[in-house]
Amino acid sequence: MKTLVRGEKIKLSDLTSFTQLQVEINVTSSFEIDITCFGLNEEKKLCDDRYMIFYNQLQSPSNAIQLQAHHNGAGTFLLDLSKLPTSIQHLVFTATIDGNGTMGMVSSGSFIIKANSEPILTYSFNGSDFKNEKAIIMTEIYFKDIWRVSSVGRGFDGGLAALLKDFGGEVAEEQSQPASHEAPLPTAPSAPVTSKKILLEKKMEVQAPKILDLSKKAKVSLEKVGLQNHHAKVALCLDISGSMSGLYRSGKIQEFAERILALGTRFDDDGSIDIFLFGANGHEAGELTIDNFNGFVHQLIRRYPLEGSTYYGKVMKMIRQHYFGSASKRNQPISKEMPVYVMFVTDGATFDEKETINHIQNSSYEPIFWQFMAIGKSNKGLKSRGFFRAFQSDFTFLEELDNLSGRYLDNADFFSVEDPQYISDNELYDLLMKEYPEWVKAATAKGIIQRQLSHI
Repeated sequence: MKTLVRGEKIKLSDLTSFTQLQVEINVTSSFEIDITCFGLNEEKKLCDDRYMIFYNQLQSPSNAIQLQAHHNGAGTFLLDLSKLPTSIQHLVFTATIDGNGTMGMVSSGSFIIKANSEPILTYSFNGSDFKNEKAIIMTEIYFKDIWRVSSVGRGFDGGLAALLKDFGGEVAEEQSQPASHEAPLPTAPSAPVTSKKILLEKKMEVQAPKILDLSKKAKVSLEKVGLQNHHAKVALCLDISGSMSGLYRSGKIQEFAERILALGTRFDDDGSIDIFLFGANGHEAGELTIDNFNGFVHQLIRRYPLEGSTYYGKVMKMIRQHYFGSASKRNQPISKEMPVYVMFVTDGATFDEKETINHIQNSSYEPIFWQFMAIGKSNKGLKSRGFFRAFQSDFTFLEELDNLSGRYLDNADFFSVEDPQYISDNELYDLLMKEYPEWVKAATAKGIIQRQLSHI
């Protein structure tokens, strides 16, 4: 077995002819340490975030890189170099420390490469190799004519943020130029991974594990339709007419809001979604976030008591003004990089059908998609003396919106559920992605959505 010293390089072919390797990493410290493998391009830039393998993304496409048996400061990676695309030419193995510690406090660290279960190379280090750094590159497997290995041992004072910036990812609030991209999916061009995205996932792991679990389920549905790298702003628009009272009291709207928040954490990295309400009037109700989601809906209804009628158009006007500065009539498309996905929840029909239709038609020129969900059994033509019962289960108008003519693009979808609690998380996220991916593709082709080569 070859023992490398810091900064040493060696040809992998001098050690083995195998392309399937096992990498075992162990870093001992009293602080929490995360192990990550970054798959980088020839310029050592992160061009496809599917090749960033860590605790919340355990495998790359084709399982070329897999993370197994991971825990604090330790991880085992399985590599198949033959399955890597030609765009990935560097596999960089890093350790980042969480909290107030530094890499100078590491007791010991080891990096071992095995081929056919036999150790072929090792590199060891400890805190004396570093000082105040919060992230280090331990070792790199890279392609230069042939595959080679380098024991790097390089530290970063800025931790994960400095590491990602060095790899071409955007850091915090910065707006950097993107790296070149290799063969992006037609409906979901790849974008640089941001430190905010990774730190958001770590924050959810500690502070909001329920939302993180939902977020992982949403990710599966997005991967099915090729939108795992898609960026959008998510808005939740809730009916606060009196007939919704039971759904609010039972906590079902709170649970549903948490599921949409989880979708928002996949589409954006700020850990929040915008909340809008409608009844007799429209209301802009602030943000639902991973910091305030516990009991959010109960507090919301205390601030905005249920109202006595239902008007879609008023809140649709408010939403369009919020995101685009205007809710006027349009006959020419406008373009933005971040589209808006509106989850519109109601239990019945509206009193302003004409205005609603106008907003759907005019917003078809805007980067906004309306996903309508009705709650209750569909009873067309239901008759009742009860004011709310006369409207709450008539979904005819919503069905018509789904097939509305006179639009630049089909920008709306509709489905109904008898009870939101009865639909599983996975089924819900699949339903939410039924028509949206095709709209993204069409809106991108027509320039309504700009090519997402960077993440705002």
